[in-house]
Amino acid sequence: MRVFAARPQLIRVLNEQLLLDHLRRHGPCSRTELVRVSGLSKSTVSAAMSTVERSGLVRAAGHRRGAPGPAAQLYEITPDAGFVLALDVGRQFLRGALADLSGAVLARETSRSRATTGSGRVTELVDLADRLTGAAGIDRTRVTQTVLGSPGVYDRRADAVALTGGLTGWDQPGLPALLRAAFGTEVIVENDVDAAALAEQAHGHGRQVGSFAFVTVGTGIGMGLVLDGRLHRGAHGTAGEIAFLPLAVDPVLDEQETRRRGSLEAAVSSAAVTRAARRAGMRGAVSARRVFAAAARGDTRAGAVVAAEAALVATAIRTVVLVTDPELVVLGGGIGQAPGFVDLVTARLAEQAPNVPPVKVSALGSDAVVNGCLAAGLDRAWELLTAAVPRPQLALE
Repeated sequence: MRVFAARPQLIRVLNEQLLLDHLRRHGPCSRTELVRVSGLSKSTVSAAMSTVERSGLVRAAGHRRGAPGPAAQLYEITPDAGFVLALDVGRQFLRGALADLSGAVLARETSRSRATTGSGRVTELVDLADRLTGAAGIDRTRVTQTVLGSPGVYDRRADAVALTGGLTGWDQPGLPALLRAAFGTEVIVENDVDAAALAEQAHGHGRQVGSFAFVTVGTGIGMGLVLDGRLHRGAHGTAGEIAFLPLAVDPVLDEQETRRRGSLEAAVSSAAVTRAARRAGMRGAVSARRVFAAAARGDTRAGAVVAAEAALVATAIRTVVLVTDPELVVLGGGIGQAPGFVDLVTARLAEQAPNVPPVKVSALGSDAVVNGCLAAGLDRAWELLTAAVPRPQLALE
């Protein structure tokens, strides 16, 4: 009877992934260098490189000269062996980017969203994807992985997106099926704040630590939590939905809004800041931006509103700190990144918590969600591509 030996095959795959990962992160290398950094034998490296080179994932990249002896042949990831599409669905704007396997961004675009239904937003996303791939000169069928960042959490059991806040129509029945029809069965729906946390880990303050909480405060509030170097989603994908923390009690809050968006979000969002400023006596075209600008100029009414906002955010962060004890807290969003806000939050946090981690302002801009989706998409694209590499089966008699 013929049986297949899984163990040698698995070891071969792991060796290939090890070498590919090094090439992804460190650029062109010779086989001799790969032997040294991997600890694998010359024959093992040679066999693995031959396999991935035949598959098209790796290509020759010239020679390294200047050292004694023959010039060493260098190898690098083949950039156009696959592509990653990242899309960010916001209430007012759609953002997107297309990258090759090296991580180089080939196209990027922001457009205003006018859709009022879930299906309308999907149509807008398809149009944006077509423009991005067209700008890069590739057919959309060549995209290996699409990752879509949006408010809410994908519920696999119900095959629906829930907790979408103010994104009208995004929780409509059948939406995930529309996304799969538009972008393929491998499309991933990632929570937008989780995606921003991944971007912070890849490009921001999160590079320096193993655990951190990324808290965004703006039109809403949310958190992405990285523990031991990995994004923590929780058993049902709702880890970080701090909008629903029962921390804010405000008699003027609309009960329906509180139920839909969460009590904390209803009390600390930009709309809540505007309401509080009007109650404090500010008149005219009041907005959160104007309230913070007035506070910076010394307006006492605006200053009191901003201080109350900082106290609520500090209370939410205190809860997170006491449960997870992160090394760092990063503030993002229009309010979280407002000048001076981090100092107010830190001061209130020091009054409330026994152990206060550093609180820093994210330096990432409006493309944070897109960049996080690219990071997640590149990892997933590599999983798909390496799994598809043709390998001869090993057999035992």
